[in-house]
Amino acid sequence: MKPILNLKLLFLLLFVSIPSVQFAQNMEEKIDQLMSNQYKTDDSGATILIAKEGEIVYRKAFGKSNLELNTDMIPENVFEIGSITKQFTAVGILMLLEEGKLSLDDEITKFIPDYPTQETKITVHHLLTHTSGIKSYTSIPSLRDFARKDISPTELIDAFKNEPMDFKPGEQYLYNNSGFVLLGYIIEKVSGMPYPEFLQKRIFDELKMNNSLYGSKYTIVKNRAAGYQKQETYLNADYISMNIPYAAGSIMSTVDDMYLWHKAVRNNALISKESLAKAFTNYTLNNGDKINYGYGWAMNMINEVPVIEHGGGIFGYTTQGIYVPSENAYVIILTNCNCNSPSEIAFKIAAIAIGKPYPELSKKVTLTKEQLQKWVGAYEFEDGVVRFVSLKDDQLYSQRSDGNAAFKIFPLTQNRFFFEDSFAEYIFSDGTPKKVVFKSNINVSKGVETDKKMAESKKEIQLSEEVLKKYIGTYELAPTFFIEVNVKGNQIFAQATNQPKFELFAESEDNFFLKVVEAKITFQIDEVTKMPKSLILHQGGQNIPGKKIK
Repeated sequence: MKPILNLKLLFLLLFVSIPSVQFAQNMEEKIDQLMSNQYKTDDSGATILIAKEGEIVYRKAFGKSNLELNTDMIPENVFEIGSITKQFTAVGILMLLEEGKLSLDDEITKFIPDYPTQETKITVHHLLTHTSGIKSYTSIPSLRDFARKDISPTELIDAFKNEPMDFKPGEQYLYNNSGFVLLGYIIEKVSGMPYPEFLQKRIFDELKMNNSLYGSKYTIVKNRAAGYQKQETYLNADYISMNIPYAAGSIMSTVDDMYLWHKAVRNNALISKESLAKAFTNYTLNNGDKINYGYGWAMNMINEVPVIEHGGGIFGYTTQGIYVPSENAYVIILTNCNCNSPSEIAFKIAAIAIGKPYPELSKKVTLTKEQLQKWVGAYEFEDGVVRFVSLKDDQLYSQRSDGNAAFKIFPLTQNRFFFEDSFAEYIFSDGTPKKVVFKSNINVSKGVETDKKMAESKKEIQLSEEVLKKYIGTYELAPTFFIEVNVKGNQIFAQATNQPKFELFAESEDNFFLKVVEAKITFQIDEVTKMPKSLILHQGGQNIPGKKIK
C-alpha cells in the first residue's frame, strides 16, 4: 500500500555479464557493503536475491528477523510483500482473460451490478492501471474503524464505493488500492473461488511456491520475519487484518518464491507472451500522456536502460522487486520494518550490477570558472518549477524556487552535471535563451532560462528543547500513513511512513518548514491543554491534516 507523501522513492534491478571472477568479487563486496550499511547486524533486516540469465548470483540476509528473540535474518524468512501483490492480481485477471471469462473492456458493473459508477464508464483496464478515478480506500479516515476486523470483500467495497470520485476514468493516473480490491472480487466472481483459494490453487501450487500464502496473523508461518515500525526505538508493527489489503497487498512470500514467480511470468508459465506484453505496456491517459504503469508493474529507467518494477509497503514491511529485460536480470529485496525502505538501495545495487552505476565524485571533470559560470541562471520547467543554478567558490549549486536547500552539482562534461549519490542530472544547451533537461530515471523535464528571481529564503528561528518536545508524537494523515515527530537536543525531526527522517526548521512557534523538499508543517494547538492536537502538512498544493494519536 502506498503512502501519500511522495519523497521520490527510487527503485531498480541487477546483474551484468561478468568478464572476470575479479569483477564478480568486487561487485559482491560493493553490494555487501551497501546492504550491511543499511541493514545493520542488530537492527531490523532484509533478504535479497539477485538473478542473471536464469542463475542466482547473489542471495543473502542481513540484520535480525526477530528483535525480541535476537534471531538473525536468513534468506528463507517469510515477509508480507505489500503491493507487489498487485502483480499476482493482475496476472490472475489475465489468466481469466485467456480463458474467455472476461474482457479488459468490460465495465465493472458486469461483475458488480450495484456498484455506483457515478455516471461514468469504469472498465477492468481502468482498475488495472490506476486510472479509474475511484477513491483509494487507504486515504479515507473511516478505514481506521475497521482496519483490525476480518471483513469480507463486499464489506470492504461497501466502505469506499460511495466516496466521491477523484476524476473521470482515464483522465488521470493516481495510485489506487481500491481498484485492486475490486479486481480481486472480480476474480472471485468469475473463477468461482475465493481470492485466497485462487492464489493458492492457480498460482502457488502450480509454481511450487511452497512458502507463499495469502497473509494471516493467526496461522503459524515457519520462518516468519516479525514486522516492526520505528520512532525513537523499534516497536512491533501496528496490527491490520490481512483482509484489509486483500488483493491489493495481502501476500506473504520469500525471495526464493519471488524468483520462482518472476521466472514463471517471464517464461509464460501462467499467461501467454501476448498477455505479458499487455502487463508490461506503458499505458496512456485519454490525452495521450504516458502513465509509466502497466498492469501490476511500473515502468522505470536506469541510465537509459528500461526496467519493470514494483515496490510494497505495509505495516511492518517494505519490499522492492525489479526486472531488467535487456539483461534478463531480477532483484528482490524484502525487509521487516516500514522504517527502512529498500527502494533506493535496490536502485543503487541494480545500477552497479548492470554496469551502469550512478556517477561517483571521482568521475567528475575539472572546468574553468568561465565554463561553470556559463550555466548560472534561473530555469523554468514544464511543471512550473523554477530551479536556480548558482556558482560559489568554483562549485555549481542547484536550488528550487522555494529558496531552501541548495544541492551541489558536479560536471561529467562541459554541459552535463550530476547530483552526488543520485541518478539525477542536468544536461545544459547553449543558446538564447539557454535550455536544460533535468533527468531522474524515467522522469524527464525540460527547462528554459527565465528572468524570475529567487524567493526570499525562509528565516529560521531557534526554539528551546523544552518547547520542541511538546510536538513529539505520532500524527495520522491516513489509516496507513503517519508522521512521527521526535526531538534530539535542540533539533526536531519528522519521519513519514516508509520515508527517511528529515529535520524541521521553525519559522515561528508551531510553524515549521523542510529544506530538502518544498513542504511545511503547522501544528494545531488545543486551547485547553496548550499541547498539539494535530498537524497540517502543506505540500504540492495540498493541506493534509493529521490527528495526533500518541
